[in-house]
Amino acid sequence: MSYYEEIGLKTEPFSSSPDPAFFYRSSAHNTALQRLEIAIRLKRGLSLVLGDVGTGKTTMLRTLVQSFADDDKFTFHMILDPSYKSEFQFLSSLVKMFGVKPDSRSTLNYKDEIQKYLFKKGVDEDKTVVLLIDEGQKLSTPFLEILRTLLNYETNEYKLLQLVIIAQMELLPRVKRLKNFYDRIMLKYIINPLDERDTKEMIAFRLMSAGLDSSRRLFTDGALRVIFEYSQGYPRKISILCHDSLEMLVMNGDSMVDEGIVSACIKREII
Repeated sequence: MSYYEEIGLKTEPFSSSPDPAFFYRSSAHNTALQRLEIAIRLKRGLSLVLGDVGTGKTTMLRTLVQSFADDDKFTFHMILDPSYKSEFQFLSSLVKMFGVKPDSRSTLNYKDEIQKYLFKKGVDEDKTVVLLIDEGQKLSTPFLEILRTLLNYETNEYKLLQLVIIAQMELLPRVKRLKNFYDRIMLKYIINPLDERDTKEMIAFRLMSAGLDSSRRLFTDGALRVIFEYSQGYPRKISILCHDSLEMLVMNGDSMVDEGIVSACIKREII
């Protein structure tokens, strides 16, 4: 029997996978999602969301896609890791992703065919093409220039490509130096770590989503305080520490995670 079944859960509550079903919408995450959806629906063009490692950006991105699941007017494409070796490889990836079949293998031809694709989808078929890029800090300057070129494709009323870049904070100073790119950003938003209240609510939300009875508690107030102090509100760290604490809870045969269990897990992690 899995450990989570022994403590009244139906599934793993603190998985490291970016599952939208377990995405806790803090006020900051919810604001980012709402603003991104508005920007996409209004066809504003380029949106940039920044945050440190472990702030829940990737899960938020998947949640964004899910919010459009029932709307066939939107076509989503996602790049999880833009670590390409050359500009041509980057363009080749986009061509393949969009299902475009160019007549020849050249940078100019690929850009022309992508432009035709965007006009066909955006004008002839009245669909909105959305490109989501995670780990955007890995985009080199030449790749950002390619994206800037794609953002030039537009009608008199709207951009033909809706581009959302999710990245770590290190991308910001680089894009600021690229004035022609930076000026095209219609939405800029920074995701900060959770405060103590949101940390507690995130843990409660994920436990309930995993099937925990609302009348049952698995973490003492002291344990929750230690988790926040150690994680500093970073969702990834919170999830890892909670998972380890529940694992130790089962191994010890205890009924609740207390400060001692959390501290022992922290010590084990540091060592």
